[in-house]
Amino acid sequence: MKEIAFKFIETSFGLFKKFCMCYNKTQMVLFRYISAKSDKTAIERKSNLKITFLGATHEVTGSCTLIETNGKNILVDCGMEQGADIFINQEIPVNSAHIDCVLLTHAHIDHSGNIPILCKDGFKGKVYATEETVNLCKIMLLDSAHIQEFEAEWRNRKAQRSGSTLYEPLYTTQDAMCAVSAMYPCRYGETRQVLENVTVRFSDIGHLLGSACIEVSITEGDITKKIVFSGDVGNKNKPFLNPPTKINKTDYLVVESTYGNRLHEPFQDATPILAECFQRAFDRGGNVVIPSFAVGRTQEILYMIRHIKDEGMVKGHNGFPVYVDSPLANEATSIFLQSDPMSFNESVRELVSKDVNPLVFPDLKISVSSDESKAINDDKTPKVIISASGMCEAGRIRHHLKHNLWRSESLILFVGYQAGGTLGRIILDGAREVKLFGETIAIEAEVAQMPGSSGHADKEGLLDWIGGFENKPAYIFVNHGDEEACEAFTKTLREEYGQNAFAPYSGTSFDLQNGRFIEETEGIRITKPARKRDARATQVFGRLIAACEKLLHTAKRCEGLPNKDLARFADQVDQLADKWDR
Repeated sequence: MKEIAFKFIETSFGLFKKFCMCYNKTQMVLFRYISAKSDKTAIERKSNLKITFLGATHEVTGSCTLIETNGKNILVDCGMEQGADIFINQEIPVNSAHIDCVLLTHAHIDHSGNIPILCKDGFKGKVYATEETVNLCKIMLLDSAHIQEFEAEWRNRKAQRSGSTLYEPLYTTQDAMCAVSAMYPCRYGETRQVLENVTVRFSDIGHLLGSACIEVSITEGDITKKIVFSGDVGNKNKPFLNPPTKINKTDYLVVESTYGNRLHEPFQDATPILAECFQRAFDRGGNVVIPSFAVGRTQEILYMIRHIKDEGMVKGHNGFPVYVDSPLANEATSIFLQSDPMSFNESVRELVSKDVNPLVFPDLKISVSSDESKAINDDKTPKVIISASGMCEAGRIRHHLKHNLWRSESLILFVGYQAGGTLGRIILDGAREVKLFGETIAIEAEVAQMPGSSGHADKEGLLDWIGGFENKPAYIFVNHGDEEACEAFTKTLREEYGQNAFAPYSGTSFDLQNGRFIEETEGIRITKPARKRDARATQVFGRLIAACEKLLHTAKRCEGLPNKDLARFADQVDQLADKWDR
């Protein structure tokens, strides 16, 4: 009986022991699960490090990206949208007064142009950029403000006559001056602390004087994350600037894709081509008119002309005059001449070391006032005229085109990209006539385009720059390219190079600490509302189309008539078209 009792107790104790062990294991697993979930939640809740893409997403202009860290807000670029808008951009999701600083890659208006609006709306922080970018912004933002004010004045004259609501400029000269006063210059290669937990470093990216890619290092707790913003990556073999600097490591990369689906023409020295254009036009007794962007391209052209004159590359026209007819270009040239020689490539630095001014030469003439601009066309001496704007949409260049397009001896030389729909593109595409200041101007002048003039790296150049990273970034975010280029370059990075690449739309947010998307948005296309027509207007417009079709039918039946009758009919149709051309 005792043995049975002891055996029962022993068995019961064993079962109890196993139960306890099992209970403890279950309790431990449960505890670990709860702890792990709690830790994960704590980490995700604790992480305040995120990036939100706002502008230049599947578009080429309006660059703007927001970084949030520990309750602080940083903007990388704050650019103005230029040209046609394709997608709706999300507004900056924080009040301008709560933005602590702006990091600016370079001075072009599509990267810097909205900083005055920030100031107008209460921004009190600092704008960090290279010293050259700060100096260029002083003239470019003020010039942009003058344009805003001029447009407002023009619109309001019309509004007052019609009793419409007055138009307010996007910003004023005072707002632009506020933006410039908030700028703090940085040197290439210098590590600068911009917030308690954020340091930045600017490196030469070879796109424009002072242009930079920006390395942003952010520490939260014991974790530091680095994100590199490429800015606009420069083209290789530029006549004035350094090649893009390669960066060795990063956790994340934001890269442009302007030419992400295209290759530039093989490199060729443009200086001999420029000299040949001068020779042809001068031999005919004509002028060479160069529509040129005031900042960057104009200085490159001056650099090449100095070489042409030094080497005597144009024969029989010694001392030919060169006019720079753009106040903004003249101011920008002064800034170039005062900049650190290390901002330029080796050949320019060599000239400077020999006390040779790379942008100044005999017979260079600077036009400032409108009277000086008008006097250029009174002088019949064959000359070079460099004037803005680069796409011929505004500015003094239109006056020079008016005086030279109809002259068969003159030459119009395009040295930069011409966007679709601009006057420059229309001329370059072979139009026979254009309207300038209400007057129809026949195009008899020679029209040419200089090769290799893009300031942006092509697909090969972008891949070469990205190849400079020793590690593979956790994510590459592709922006600053139209929809086709942006998507194509993203696909190339994914499929051909095994990169974790993604092309965000405006409003997409990403947690940089945990490496996950917080919100993925879809692109919302801008659609213009269809014009409403009443029934009567629709009926009358239908009559017009029917009448034109009848006219075309009549014209087709005229085949075989005498030439003089056909010519008279054609002249009548042309006159009718000119009368109603709006």
